Formats: sequence, C-alpha cells, structure tokens
Amino acid sequence: MYSKICKVLVPAFMLLSLGFNKQLFAASEEHQAQEAVAGHEATAHEAEAGKFNPGDFMFDHIKDAHDWHLLSFGHTHVSIPLPVILYSKNSGLHMFMSSKFKHGHADYKGFHLETSGENKGKILEADGSKPFDISITKNVAALFFSIFLILLIFLNVGKAYRKNPLKAPSGLQSFVEPIVTFLRDDVIKPSIGPKYERYMPYLLTLFFFIWINNMLGLIPLPPGGANLTGNIAVTLTLALFTFAITTFSGNKSYWKHIVNTPGVPAWLKLPPLPIIPLVEIIGIFTKPFVLMVRLFANITAGHIIALGFISLIYIFSEMSHPLAYGVSVVSILFNVFMMFLELLVAFIQAFVFTFLSAIYFGMAIEEHHEEHAHA
Repeated sequence: MYSKICKVLVPAFMLLSLGFNKQLFAASEEHQAQEAVAGHEATAHEAEAGKFNPGDFMFDHIKDAHDWHLLSFGHTHVSIPLPVILYSKNSGLHMFMSSKFKHGHADYKGFHLETSGENKGKILEADGSKPFDISITKNVAALFFSIFLILLIFLNVGKAYRKNPLKAPSGLQSFVEPIVTFLRDDVIKPSIGPKYERYMPYLLTLFFFIWINNMLGLIPLPPGGANLTGNIAVTLTLALFTFAITTFSGNKSYWKHIVNTPGVPAWLKLPPLPIIPLVEIIGIFTKPFVLMVRLFANITAGHIIALGFISLIYIFSEMSHPLAYGVSVVSILFNVFMMFLELLVAFIQAFVFTFLSAIYFGMAIEEHHEEHAHA
C-alpha cells in the first residue's frame, strides 16, 4: 500500500594510487555521492512524514486533546484553543491558552506539547518530566457543555410544569415527557419494584447524560465531535456510581445470597474452596466492569468504523486518483448508513446502561419470599 523509496548507494572510493589529480577527482566524486545520499534520505523522510497514516488519523479524532480541531489546510491547522492549567514542581502554577504551543511547534514557559511517541498529545517540561495537568481539554469542555444543556432543558421543563401543572405538554415538555414516562413505567419501576422512586433522579440523569453526549459526539463541529462517552475514564466514573449505589443499597437478604446462597450444598460454600461465594463476590465487581466496557467499546467502535471508511479514500488516492473517486462514493454511502446506525446505537447504549443499573438496584433491595414466610 505504501510506496518504498530506494536509497542511493555511496559509490566506492577511487583508487588513490592513480596520482594526485585522480585523488582529487575521487574525493570530489565521493563528496557528490554523499550529498546525493543525504538528499535522498531527506526526501524519503519527508515523503514518509507526508504519507497518510490511517491509525494516527482515527485515533487523533477519538482521543482527548488540548484544543478543539476544526480543519487543516496542508500544514495549517485551524482549531479552537482551550485553557491549559499546569502545576510544575520546579516553577509552580501556570495558566495559558493552548494556542501558545502552535500545534506542538513551539515551547512556552518551559513546556511543550509532544507530537510523537508514547507521550503524544501530552504536555511535558523541558527535562521530559510530566507536570500535574488539570487543563480544560476537549472532553472536559464537552462535559461542561452537556451539563449546561441538560440543566437548560430540564430546568425549563420543570418551570413549565410548575407554572401550568394541568396544561397539556408542549415544546420541550412534549419531547421529554414520553421518554421519562417510558423509562419510569417500562424500565425502572418493573426492575426495582415499589421503592423505585428513590432511584428515579439518578437513573433519569444517567440516561439523558449518556444519550445527549452520544448524540453530541456524532456532530462534527464544536461543541460536538468530542468522544466523551467513548472515553473509558468517563464510563468508569458512571459505572462506579452505579456500583456505589448498588453496594450501599444492598439489604440483608442481598448480602446473605452472596455469602450464603440458599439452596446450594454446603461443600460449595464453605472452606477450603467456597466456590459459590467467590463467584458471587467476583460478580459484584464484574457487573460495573461490564457496564464500563460495553459503553466505551460500542461508542468507540462506531467512531472508528466511520473514520475507517473515510480513511479508505486517502489510502486509495495514494494508489490511483480515479480509483479514489470510485471508493469515495462507496465510503460516503457507508458513512451515511453508519450515521443512521449510530443514532440508534446512541439511544440503545443509554437505554442498556440505565436498564442494567435499574436491575442491579432491584437485586440489591429485593425482599425474598422465604424471609417473608419466616417472618
């Protein structure tokens, strides 16, 4: 796929025994050959640097960054700078805009933005050490915007209900109410039971947070385009909230069924090999782990597939421009299909995360029939 650039071999030295003039001629030939090799090596390096790398293209678009990239013209990049907040052990606290780095081509106050290697995209000090970085990155900015958007929607909807509680819903109310009603009556209440109301605020917030951020991630322009729900740190945080609520909501019956499962032979629950309690305890941690990985993997995979189709255009353009035009039609059609599919996935992943969280809460507070009968 990638063209190979051949290097020029340095010609052998001319024999010095031919005399002084021949020695000068040999030295001149050698010098010219070395210059040719250096020129070809530089050309090869520039060509290699200018090649399209699909891996870098895809991962640069889905990972976090210190600016909000818009577009590029050759070597000119257009982006929205974001605040950089660093604390260095050597020089203390620093705050400035990411534009000071000029997309990694300039240092500022002893810091530089790494553009290659394992620390690509990270800010390092002159000695190569990492400062404490609490910058407002693209994902953080997207998080703030989504929080603002959620508050704007639901504060307005709540205000409308308080103002006219008996009036038929309209505007945002008519959009939000069917979703809330569906989640309450068909997801949360059947999964949790009579005590569902205490979990409603968290589960509704969870659903709309995931869904809105999934949708924003499909918009190519700011404030969209950030891969927030495809960031494993974000999905881990959401899973930890569900894990903490499940753990602290667990009643006596819940913990009894974990450490002393009824109906299981004693030799499977007691030392030296308490298999069932071990499996149940591991299950406590695997449930939030599955929540974390499912959301992260599905959202990230969707972005990578869409970017993969776009990459095909550039890959084939290096082989043949007419072929690239033909591939571009297919790639664009597949991308349109993927966008419609991603709209569905955005809702499904929010629904699944909320549904499974509700099931875990219901398992934690469920009262078993044998305990009622014994009472």
